[in-house]
Amino acid sequence: MRSKKDRSTALPTNAFEETFLSAIDQLDEPMTAAEAEAAGPWALLAMPSGDWGVFRRGQSAARDLPVASFRRRETALLAAAVLPGTGRDPQYRLAVEPDARGYALTVPSGEAAGHARLFDENLRDALHVAECLVRNPEALARLLEAAGGVALRETGRLLRQSEALPSL
Repeated sequence: MRSKKDRSTALPTNAFEETFLSAIDQLDEPMTAAEAEAAGPWALLAMPSGDWGVFRRGQSAARDLPVASFRRRETALLAAAVLPGTGRDPQYRLAVEPDARGYALTVPSGEAAGHARLFDENLRDALHVAECLVRNPEALARLLEAAGGVALRETGRLLRQSEALPSL
């Protein structure tokens, strides 16, 4: 065991030994691998190029490649906000054939959550993203930060006026 004074050697970047990780790499990935890969947690780091990189928390722009990089910080914030949802199974399915109310949008249990007048895959995908954002406080915080002060002030004003909320 090293003493606190003996920190001159670089700490490993992973708690597992490389031989163990190499052996695990030989196995098939479980069904949950995509969600684990996308879950993060994510960090934004300024890169030497001037871009903003989206990295796993604990990674470094000096030694690691970002998952994505963007010219603008707010775009990197948006990517960090939505990345956890990209690994999740879709929250909504869109019926291929319409019924009397339109195209059913169903949840994983098969229950209809609603209907769209038109076959709208973009609506289905956007609902999935929104659902993932409201389930993940860190992602929602990144989205709000990316929105900026003007949008947050207007959002606060609208929330204060909301009939659904008790009078504050």
